[in-house]
Amino acid sequence: GAQIIDLMMLVIDVTKGMQTQSAECLVIGQIACQKMVVVLNKIDLLPEGKRQSAIEKMTKKMQKTLENTKFSGCPIVAVAAKPGGPEAPESENPLGVSELIEVLKSQAYLPSRDPSGHFLMAVDHCFSIKGQGTVMTGTILSGSVSLGDNVEIPALKVTKRVKSMQMFHTPVTYAMQGDRVGVCVTQFDPKLLERGLICTPDSLHTIHAAIISLKKIQYFRGALQTKAKFHITVGHETVMGRVMFFSPAPANFNEEIQENVFDFEKDYLYQEEYLSKDSGSSEENKENDQAGEVQLPKQQWALLEFEKPVTCPKLCLVIGSKLDTDIHANTCRLAFHGVLLQGMEDKNYTETFLPKLKVYKQKHKEGQVERVMDDYSVIGRSLFKKETNIQIFVGLKVKLSTGEDGIIDGGFGQSGKFKIRIP
Repeated sequence: GAQIIDLMMLVIDVTKGMQTQSAECLVIGQIACQKMVVVLNKIDLLPEGKRQSAIEKMTKKMQKTLENTKFSGCPIVAVAAKPGGPEAPESENPLGVSELIEVLKSQAYLPSRDPSGHFLMAVDHCFSIKGQGTVMTGTILSGSVSLGDNVEIPALKVTKRVKSMQMFHTPVTYAMQGDRVGVCVTQFDPKLLERGLICTPDSLHTIHAAIISLKKIQYFRGALQTKAKFHITVGHETVMGRVMFFSPAPANFNEEIQENVFDFEKDYLYQEEYLSKDSGSSEENKENDQAGEVQLPKQQWALLEFEKPVTCPKLCLVIGSKLDTDIHANTCRLAFHGVLLQGMEDKNYTETFLPKLKVYKQKHKEGQVERVMDDYSVIGRSLFKKETNIQIFVGLKVKLSTGEDGIIDGGFGQSGKFKIRIP
């Protein structure tokens, strides 16, 4: 729902300030919306003598909260939408609402819209009209639609023809991205689709797993662990999904990553958890930490495996949350957000698709130098079992405790010993 909003109003109870829900709305706003106005409501509950100073205090507090967000410096308006609360007589006039309307007028803008690409519409209401057909109302997320077009309802696996359309009670023959529209198609049971997506036939994909690029949400407390389950909101549904995090090989941490594409040619490093400033439980990170600099990659990815398949467009927004957290615990339930780069439509993706994804783990093995052969090579032992195929390890680097770097050159004899070349 947040994807259809061009300008959001964040309504705050002036007597309570930012609550957990307000913070979550702010997080979703930052991910999905460009502009915001903050409304401080219920100012009638403040005693008149102290009202002005209390409003100023809360305004300052909100400005401070928004400082590090994209909404820094946005307008803040104080109102009482219904002075005296629900029981008050109707004669009570709202306070500050006309000022709010002026602010909204000044903040309103015409977003740039694009009619090209596949038609995709988020339907939020569905009902039938006797003798006419079934009407789906909603907002067009991309593309355009005309009378007589065929549209697919992926959730029902059916395609229907557009018989008529209306925008705000006016019949129209065409609608495009950003329009609110009611689309009437040949009859089906509206109970089957209360909400969901409709689209150009065959333009949406049903996927069982996906690769996403992602960022952790700064207000989420706790680590994002590989193998953990999150509620994944994608397209128009929320399903459980398991995650596995990975990042570029450490040598490429600072490499600029191309946006919205995933490169299957590269090698990636498996992560036990998403790397962020507050992660770093591992020994390796502790050592780097003493140097005062934890190296973080510019981009990290996750493999998402869904508990049930989801239908969504390419490059769509993905949000991962812990919605089973206690609602009264004062904590943000939204954990990460990202972009879906590659979906896996094959049910057997673990056999057909995953082998293409080259994610490796770093392993640490120690052995001993048995003897020196010549100025440039030594013989080592206790690194491999007798039956290990040493050919797999030829060319890999080793470090000697005396500081030299060596390269595994091959096996030596039958007992698992090996030769190291020191360039």
